[in-house]
Amino acid sequence: MLCLAYSGGLRVSELVNIKISDIDSKRMVITLRQAKGKKDRQVMLSEKLLEILRVYFKEYKPSTFLFEGQSKEQYSKRSIEEIIKNAKKKTGIKKKGSIHALRHSFATHLLEGGTDLITIKELLGHASLKTTAIYTHVSTKQISKVQSPLDKIGL
Repeated sequence: MLCLAYSGGLRVSELVNIKISDIDSKRMVITLRQAKGKKDRQVMLSEKLLEILRVYFKEYKPSTFLFEGQSKEQYSKRSIEEIIKNAKKKTGIKKKGSIHALRHSFATHLLEGGTDLITIKELLGHASLKTTAIYTHVSTKQISKVQSPLDKIGL
């Protein structure tokens, strides 16, 4: 669940609405249907995530939705948040965080890796670049890599 959220920069609402039929392992994409703004969009399906999902399918055998409760019903956003809270407690993670924090990390790591802002905007499903800019936190490491124009003019 966490790998999928981070791998595609998903919102909790998108995570709970993914159906098995939305995962296209031939084209290596996941279709998010009726995401925020009632628009469909696609995110990449990484090789590593596909391996994880195959193990998950074998163990849990979901029928319609990718993430289902014991009664085979779709998880609610609230139940996902509870799962995350309990997992953090079990593993001793005290730092504040949520699935939404993974969305921010996804955007920041893409930017740090050289992905342009317009592509990140599309992957996050944003209508405006202003919204995307909020998600992309430039690290000190990135800032120190930028060469000042003064260094290029040969004084």
